[in-house]
Amino acid sequence: MNSIPSVNLKDFTSNNPDKKQEFVNAIGKAYEEIGFVALKGHFLDDELVERLYSEVKNFFELPTETKQKYEIPGIGGQRGYVSFGKESAKGKKEGDLKEFWHFGQYVEDNDALKAEYPDNVTVEELPEFNKVGKETYQMLEKTAKYVLRALALHLGLEETYFDEYIHNGNSILRPIHYPPITEEPKEAVRAAAHGDINLITLLMGAQGKGLQVQNHKGEWIDAIAEPDELMINVGDMLSRHTNNKLKSTIHRVVNPPKELWGTSRYSIPFFMHPVSSMKLDVLEGCVDENNPKQFEDTTAGEFLTERLVELGLIKK
Repeated sequence: MNSIPSVNLKDFTSNNPDKKQEFVNAIGKAYEEIGFVALKGHFLDDELVERLYSEVKNFFELPTETKQKYEIPGIGGQRGYVSFGKESAKGKKEGDLKEFWHFGQYVEDNDALKAEYPDNVTVEELPEFNKVGKETYQMLEKTAKYVLRALALHLGLEETYFDEYIHNGNSILRPIHYPPITEEPKEAVRAAAHGDINLITLLMGAQGKGLQVQNHKGEWIDAIAEPDELMINVGDMLSRHTNNKLKSTIHRVVNPPKELWGTSRYSIPFFMHPVSSMKLDVLEGCVDENNPKQFEDTTAGEFLTERLVELGLIKK
């Protein structure tokens, strides 16, 4: 496959069973073949997107010392600010050429989980920043819920199979700023080749060149969404759970051509995580003679911790 298929969530949420099944078939095929789709018909409206980008730019334009007071020690970067070059891809020594922010879950009906998650961090200088972040988080979470319902049907599970695991899940909304490049990078790129940790990732801001996906022939292809589309890909947790039936695809953000080095790039992924107690054991329906079980049993929480150590965000 040499391009990213496009699907429309409104087909799935329509009352038309044929359109709904067509969506399930299309997204299932895409995730088995390349692990990415471009999605129209999601729950973000243009005004919310505009407000979010405005607030995100306002935040990253704050002085470095102001941003750094929101970098919270001891939580592995799970909330608040993570400064430039702190994160590296698995197996890479060089830090990626980016800084970012993390909004986390807003738990309202489970005191134990509320205590488990770090609190969200409030930016005093920007009264709208946290409000817009929360609205966006919840609309992307709603979108992700329906995508996972379609995938549950594709896998022969109950449509609502994932609902209980993603309610109050450990999901993260990550506005990223790739600053202008001021000198020839030695080894670093804006985001080195990596797979995502989580169930699925919903990406805003894939309208320009930069994001590339590796197809199964090992070729890098540009993943460019239309302005009204989210790019959505399979993460390692879902790949494990389905015995690699649904593919977690390696992707990267390459540095722009030299004439564009002076420009910032913003992208905003939403990493859909389940609650940490979810078992990621391989689904029975994804194992047969030709596809024996490939992964050890684990939980989402254990797997996440292991990967955060590999990324350098948690020190052993």
